[in-house]
Amino acid sequence: MRIKKISRIRPISLIILGLTANLWGAAMNEHNVVWDTPSKDEHGSMPIGNGDLAANVWVEPNGDLVFYISKSDAWSGNGRLLKLGRVRVRTEPAFFSSGATFKQELDLETGTIQIQSIINNKTSTISFWIDANRPVIHVECDSDLPMKAAATLEMWRTTPRKIVGQEMHSARGLMKGPEVYMEPDTILPAKKNTLRWYHRNQKTCYNITLEKQHLGHLIEKHPDPLMNKTFGGVIEAEGMISKDDKTLETENSVKHLHLKVYAFSEQSETVAKWENGLEDLRADADKVSLKIARKEHESYWQEFWDRSWVFVSNQPVVTRAYVLQHWIQACAGRGKHPIKFNGSLFTVAGSDKGAWDADYRRWGGCYWFQNTRLPYWSMLNSGDFDQMEPFWKMYRDALPLLKDRVKKYYNHDGIFCSETMYFWGTYANTDFGWKNKGLHTQNAYVRYYWDSGNELSMMMLDYYHYTQDAEFVKTTLLPIADAVVTFYDQHYKRNAEGEIHFTPAMSLETWHVAEDPLPIIVGLNSVLSGLIDLPENLTTEAQRKLWLRLRCELPELPMKTENGKTRLLPARTYSRKKNTENPELYSVFPYRAYTMHKPDLDVALETWRRRLVKRTGGWTQDPIQAALLGLTDQAKGYVVSNAKKKHSGSRFPAFWGPNFDWIPDQDHGSVTMIALQRMLMQCEGDEIYLMPAWPKDWDVDFKLHAPLQTTVEGRVEGGKVIDLKVTPESRRNDVIVLGQK
Repeated sequence: MRIKKISRIRPISLIILGLTANLWGAAMNEHNVVWDTPSKDEHGSMPIGNGDLAANVWVEPNGDLVFYISKSDAWSGNGRLLKLGRVRVRTEPAFFSSGATFKQELDLETGTIQIQSIINNKTSTISFWIDANRPVIHVECDSDLPMKAAATLEMWRTTPRKIVGQEMHSARGLMKGPEVYMEPDTILPAKKNTLRWYHRNQKTCYNITLEKQHLGHLIEKHPDPLMNKTFGGVIEAEGMISKDDKTLETENSVKHLHLKVYAFSEQSETVAKWENGLEDLRADADKVSLKIARKEHESYWQEFWDRSWVFVSNQPVVTRAYVLQHWIQACAGRGKHPIKFNGSLFTVAGSDKGAWDADYRRWGGCYWFQNTRLPYWSMLNSGDFDQMEPFWKMYRDALPLLKDRVKKYYNHDGIFCSETMYFWGTYANTDFGWKNKGLHTQNAYVRYYWDSGNELSMMMLDYYHYTQDAEFVKTTLLPIADAVVTFYDQHYKRNAEGEIHFTPAMSLETWHVAEDPLPIIVGLNSVLSGLIDLPENLTTEAQRKLWLRLRCELPELPMKTENGKTRLLPARTYSRKKNTENPELYSVFPYRAYTMHKPDLDVALETWRRRLVKRTGGWTQDPIQAALLGLTDQAKGYVVSNAKKKHSGSRFPAFWGPNFDWIPDQDHGSVTMIALQRMLMQCEGDEIYLMPAWPKDWDVDFKLHAPLQTTVEGRVEGGKVIDLKVTPESRRNDVIVLGQK
């Protein structure tokens, strides 16, 4: 396959337009989710959030408004990410009844859910929003008729309950170990016409995790991050009084009701300290008037949507998938912890084949790097750099323990990042093994699977290239990436030729026995090259000397030539196939050593043709790799397939899954986003390639971010770029349009 003819964009040939405010707003409104009937249950919920605090919202056929409350740092002592609770709002007369006209709309532009019911020409409305700047849920109800209302806190964690059977998968890190119990929440006595509740960890899995993984000596040095973690909230509404400790109700009939839920999570020495923190949070939030808070909230979302967009005008299903996945990520992406790939903050009860509560998620509370990374790759082109911070923070915070682990296990420096990881850095116990006296996991799928550090470093290098944030290099990129490459330098022996011999090793989770796996070699080469290219004033001479030496000691990428055609291999030697990945194509994504913009494209294409696993869906990377190889038709087919493949049991059109994981599956939606971005724009070095794998019959308005603090905004119509705006203007000459004269 030949690279398409290219031409450089010249300023005199362009009309600089971009989307006007009116066009932008109209384009967003087209992708609002609108329902004209209530939902049977939580499977008909809409997601909403401010990046940390989130909710699943639905109206039931009897007119009750119901919502789950979630928070990004609500970790139980068993390492499960729990809901805070569920709230039911009931009105009399009912908000909805038979014969009423109903509308529920997710208004993306304003970050709100608007609900309306009309019966006998009388209108009732609900505006539901979670303050983008404060941890407060607002429920504003208005009615033409006077109404009475009750708000009830509904909890399911009421007594200690043993978790058994398949439900243990939600506490997967503790499977095959001691008995695991769900601890109950505490509902406080009604106070000043408010409802208050909390969950508090008074025993945790942290100490036993470190002890079983031969790290018990580190417990005092690295304190338990789960013990005394307390999370919950307070519910209040002007004009409502406490009926009991679970219910508020109106004293008199009203036409307006404003319910507020304040959420708070803190590792507190005492419950009293947590209560004081909750009151301080509440007082701070109430210093801002509702009018100003609402204005600031809507401004945040308008600025968010103005960062980037992809509107494919003749592919509404694809655009909807992109826009709604972008929304879901934004709703959960600014908390204290990274987005959970297996459901994010939007799990509900009774999903799929199980009848478990809303705290259940398959694969539990650990972070699996191969899954967790995918939303974050999409954030570079969408410019959501603030949402990447929780991902960096998790590894930055875990770095001291990771260094101590390597010292204990191998008596040398550096860190390895395991595939399965509690947020503090250790393996899941079920992977390491409860009775494991050795240093390598009993789970063969992750035993020598330490590639995460390389890809994490690659993503951080890209982040710096996009943002030019020198402080990030000093505080995050170099401390982590240098520790990763130091591990590889000191851990593996050299062969007679002076090359590193990566063994024992594995090639991803697929080939369990491997020597010199391709993902390790190509990953290290890409990372070392990126580190070497950093400005010298940000690095030291000793670091650069190490990086240059180590790069020279890497073995050649494993290849094979048959019938005159050369392809990449998963490793120099490999056996015991146990999973369904294509490790050799990590040379394409995430490491971009072989793409349509690099030499030896024929090798990459032959590797693609000879791959063992050919599919899309879930975390499968074929759509992204097809785009990076310039395979337009295949990338297009995969993206369309992904966009149509929602969870059949969920009403919201971007609740994907479960696929390999859980609902809503964040990998599935993120792969779709990344692939669409790479079809439209690819960046190599300082150069920006437009339409590298873009279908000629797809028209699109777009704004994407590129390296060197650049944005590229424009329109493609009839296979041609007809409008373009590059910011800053000085980067215009770095834009290359493929396939256009």
